[in-house]
Amino acid sequence: MKALTNTVAAVALTAAASTPALANISDGKIKIGVLADMGGVYSDLCGPGCVTALKMAAEDVGGEILGAPIEIVSADDQLKADVGSAIVRKWVENEQVDAVGGLVSSAVVGAATKVLTDTKKIAMISTAASNAFTTSACSPYNVHWTYNVTAMANGTVKPMVDAGKKKWFFITADYAFGHALESVATEVIEANGGEVVGVVRAPLATTDFSSYVLQAQASGADVVALANAGADTVNALKAATEFGLTEMVDVAGLLVFTPAAQAMDPDTAGGMRLTTGFYWDYDDQTREWSERFRERTGSIPAMGHAGAYSMAMHYFRAIEAAGTDESDAVMAKMRELKPDDFFARNAHLRADGRMVHDMYYAEIKPAAARASDDDIFKILSVIPGDEAFAPMLPECNFN
Repeated sequence: MKALTNTVAAVALTAAASTPALANISDGKIKIGVLADMGGVYSDLCGPGCVTALKMAAEDVGGEILGAPIEIVSADDQLKADVGSAIVRKWVENEQVDAVGGLVSSAVVGAATKVLTDTKKIAMISTAASNAFTTSACSPYNVHWTYNVTAMANGTVKPMVDAGKKKWFFITADYAFGHALESVATEVIEANGGEVVGVVRAPLATTDFSSYVLQAQASGADVVALANAGADTVNALKAATEFGLTEMVDVAGLLVFTPAAQAMDPDTAGGMRLTTGFYWDYDDQTREWSERFRERTGSIPAMGHAGAYSMAMHYFRAIEAAGTDESDAVMAKMRELKPDDFFARNAHLRADGRMVHDMYYAEIKPAAARASDDDIFKILSVIPGDEAFAPMLPECNFN
């Protein structure tokens, strides 16, 4: 009886000790939604891979924080802003979702973050490119982790203009992301003595780029910039090759993810310069995590996958440090703690939600230089984060 009494007392003591921590976790669990394009032109950039990355992060912290289990749910936004915002509203109002990750298409993210800000939930933006989420549409609940259009333009465009490529023509994805990338790249071009000689805008998921390529061919440009991503970049480059544009001028991919680079003919894409926030084969740390990802998915990770994992891990650390999953307290800890992992190098999370970190200036390897199908990029240089990303706007300082 004495032993039983002691056992009961021990259980009661353990329960009493764990209750306060669990009481500070809303609904007794930490629930993250992954919103992304799950089957369309951007699905390889985040999509199911981001779901996998967040599940890996949850497993790597033991499946729980402060005694509360971590739950990951996901949905396909179909690249439609109204669909994405409706899903997010349902998640936060009816299904107790605490934060939303993934977040790829800038148009969808713009709609989703409005809902998240209104409901004081955290937006963990891993793959959207627009810089609006830490500028014109900044919010105390936005965390923008992996890259943005400013970093891509500063990393890729400036070195080419400095090398004498002064006349630029844009083939641009005709929605918020493409417009933002074109606009920021234009600023970099003009600030460094170049000029834009023409622009055409192609609808998302266009398969026939022939008319756009012909306009670029007639423009007299030194560089044709592809201000698009995913399958759109692949299809645009194919058309440029078929019409001989790649033999006349430089074609620059302003946002090239590894899946798109793998889908390109290496004899055509070889030598293309680009900027990336992550490369799987950079060092032992990136290779170790990437091999774990590949074991689950069958493919190497794109930077959106690595960024989603890194951001989730930082979010989990912040919850533990704050002792709660309440959004304002967690955001304060996310800004206070220093991100430092295989992805976030020389990093800090600014008061506007921008995670500033090293970026990489890279070149697509030609076929002859590749040791395997996954041997895609040659890293040419490291771009310090403060050089890659624009300074914080005073009105977006949420400290």
